[in-house]
Amino acid sequence: MSEQTPSYLAGHLAPVQDETEATGLHVTGALPSELTGRYFRNGPNPLPGEDSGHWFAGHGMLHGVRLENGRAAWYRNRWVRTRRLDGARPIGPDGIRDLAAGAANTSVIQHAGRILALMETSHPYELSPELDTLGPCDFGGRLTTGMTAHPKEDPCTGELHLFDYGVRPPYLTYHRLTADGELATSFPVEVPGPTMMHDFAITPHHIVWLDLPVVLDPDLVGRGVPYRWSDSYTARIGLMGRNDPAVRWFDIEPCYVFHVGNAHEDDRGRVVLDAVRYGPDAWRAAWARAGGPPGPGQAAAAGVSSLHRWTLDPATGTVTEQALDDTGVEFPTLDDRLVGLPHRYLYAVDSHAIVKVDSEHGLVARHDLGADWHAGEAVFVPAAGSTGGSLSGSTGGSTGGSTGGSAAGSTGEDEGWLLSIVTHRSPSVPSRLLVHDATDLAAGPVATVHLPRRVPAGFHGTWIPDTEPHR
Repeated sequence: MSEQTPSYLAGHLAPVQDETEATGLHVTGALPSELTGRYFRNGPNPLPGEDSGHWFAGHGMLHGVRLENGRAAWYRNRWVRTRRLDGARPIGPDGIRDLAAGAANTSVIQHAGRILALMETSHPYELSPELDTLGPCDFGGRLTTGMTAHPKEDPCTGELHLFDYGVRPPYLTYHRLTADGELATSFPVEVPGPTMMHDFAITPHHIVWLDLPVVLDPDLVGRGVPYRWSDSYTARIGLMGRNDPAVRWFDIEPCYVFHVGNAHEDDRGRVVLDAVRYGPDAWRAAWARAGGPPGPGQAAAAGVSSLHRWTLDPATGTVTEQALDDTGVEFPTLDDRLVGLPHRYLYAVDSHAIVKVDSEHGLVARHDLGADWHAGEAVFVPAAGSTGGSLSGSTGGSTGGSTGGSAAGSTGEDEGWLLSIVTHRSPSVPSRLLVHDATDLAAGPVATVHLPRRVPAGFHGTWIPDTEPHR
């Protein structure tokens, strides 16, 4: 990396310069034939010669791999054709917020037949199954705010819960989509200031808010992503009943959370939240690496982010905190059929490894990639015929892959596959899509799809099986 090249434009983060596609990809190992569908991964990718000023701010680019019947049929990458890509700015010269001028660079989901590329504080963009941009989506004109990059689909009702945070009151707005994709509920939620709320959680009876001390700094507007750590902003977690704007707040130790693993309600009615926690030093270090200033008069500090658990008791108004594991991780995932429900396993990445964490025992398995490879988020795909541990009344499958064998045909919580794009630090080395058996992560991938190009390390992906209908 030259002295002039920011870290977020170099090494495993360096953007690619064009769009391409290839068919009949080389595979080593054996792809499970049940994996028939599309794996999409989103992330920032500035245009050639462009410096976005922050890793989080580059234009959205989707990378897609089509798997079918044990083969990798194609790879392609496409920029999301947003208004911003065409030169529009989020705030126009008239001072009006252009909700269709976001970068759409953070995540990708499918809900009610729509494939949506998401970035917080702006409208999503709808995509075709071939990654063509269909245009911005405001759900029939009813979405008048932005949309979080981390909506939560309730596996029991099919509803999609989402929110927007802003720089002016109301600082937080809650929305709910029906299972059919209609925007049914919207109302403001009171918070004291313009906090950066990247993620949240749901349970059967609650929306779980994270009101944490990373806030807008007006002096940084126009310089990448204008947020900083605030020692004066109280860290707290809120419990809100569904369809009720009243929130019960619980003060916690100062920290920040980019990503939630999951939340659930225990048999005593307490809400248990598992998420990746950053203390002040860890947040400043991560923010500096991404391109943001560590804070006025402060150098970037050292620290790691790790999985943490908060247990909130509405009956007593108390909250307890504990570390689930001390490994530095990010991008936690789980079986999406357990969102808001009791779970045992979370999957995450530790820079150069994919890890599996048992909420009862801590980290139980890992697959190390080597120092030259960077691990991308591992998306869990349930095995054919599995029902998930909690959904079937089980507490989960094997602990850390001790049983081995194939994921297919079982009903434990970890019976399924993990899909992850991994990126080499050298720009000349093509990336790979790894497929792991989640019951035996330490054994290494059961299949490796060799992609035709390097894929920059990015953010979040999704698996869309052929059984899911498209609009």
